[in-house]
Amino acid sequence: MHNDHKMHEEHTNMGHKMHNTHTGHEHKGHHNHHAHMVADFKKRFWVSLIVTIPILILSPMIQRLIGLSNFIRFSGDLYLLFALSSFVFFYGGYPFLKGLFDEVKLSKPGMMTLIATAITTAYLYSSAVVFGLGGKIFFWEIVTLIDIMLLGHWIEMKSVMGASKALEELAKLMPSNAHKLMENGSIKDVPIDDLMVGNRVVVKPGEKIPADGKVVEGETSVNESMLTGESRPIPKKIANKVVGGSINGEGSITVEVKKIGKDSFLSQVIELVREAKESKSKTQDLANRAALWLTVIALSVGGITFFIWLAIMSKGFAFSLERAVTVMVITCPHALGLAVPLVVAVSTAISAKNGLLIRNRVSFERARNIQAIIFDKTGTLT
Repeated sequence: MHNDHKMHEEHTNMGHKMHNTHTGHEHKGHHNHHAHMVADFKKRFWVSLIVTIPILILSPMIQRLIGLSNFIRFSGDLYLLFALSSFVFFYGGYPFLKGLFDEVKLSKPGMMTLIATAITTAYLYSSAVVFGLGGKIFFWEIVTLIDIMLLGHWIEMKSVMGASKALEELAKLMPSNAHKLMENGSIKDVPIDDLMVGNRVVVKPGEKIPADGKVVEGETSVNESMLTGESRPIPKKIANKVVGGSINGEGSITVEVKKIGKDSFLSQVIELVREAKESKSKTQDLANRAALWLTVIALSVGGITFFIWLAIMSKGFAFSLERAVTVMVITCPHALGLAVPLVVAVSTAISAKNGLLIRNRVSFERARNIQAIIFDKTGTLT
């Protein structure tokens, strides 16, 4: 995954550790942060795409291709082209320029380094041509590349946000309020975040149990299928344990709270899914190493291409630069860096949504070699 997204994941992990006592709110914030990133890439893409249209119209090469160079040219058109292209370069290209800085800071050059190097080299040279240097400009190539990369990142972040929704679905299993039994015998509805270990709560028929605890009054049966996979209701009586998020059956019970926040069963399940989703498999590690080496090779080949065309083939600076930038762009292992993390994240999320919790990515990869599965008498896998 790209370095800017890695930093986002590290920020998210820290948030999980600091706010585990508020399961529902934590995952809502996690989703909102992903949604903000999606909205940011979407906005940058559409704004850049709109500004790209006049850039294409003002570009001399495009004008020659459509045969309108004699009708569109006017005094100062290159300065206008420079201004519009500068906007797209700094606004649309900001994620890639920031990614370059982050990767260099960590001494881990990657795809952001390759993209940012290509667009920055072409932008600086094209700007110099506008202000008097001999050669030709590459503004339309720069902005269209930025547009394509922004579109790719927008799609990627939408996929990541979709993958994280499995955690939200798990968090939604918990009710928002509980019927707390007060010392005077009255019942008061309180947010589940206000519950403490030792509190007693009343759970009416058909309601969700608000916290892990022990039955101290009443008998019932509890549906735990969404948590354990057990399809049949489980009988519960005094001294039996119940799990927060499970659904009470036909009886009314009083439960003494034993576990809350990060210690609850549901929070541990959510943490398990999150860690599995963010952990790396062998395939992903291999893809990341391959992407790193391909990036180094692409930068090297780009430099060699420039040197050969300029020094050995005696071509002009603009001609040599154009081919060097082209080599760096087309050899960018962008798809390799996106495909594996997306496949793993989405597959883990889909599995969790269907009741399959993956604790180890390596084991998940080995699952393709499974030839037989043994079910117990209830059809449950544990």
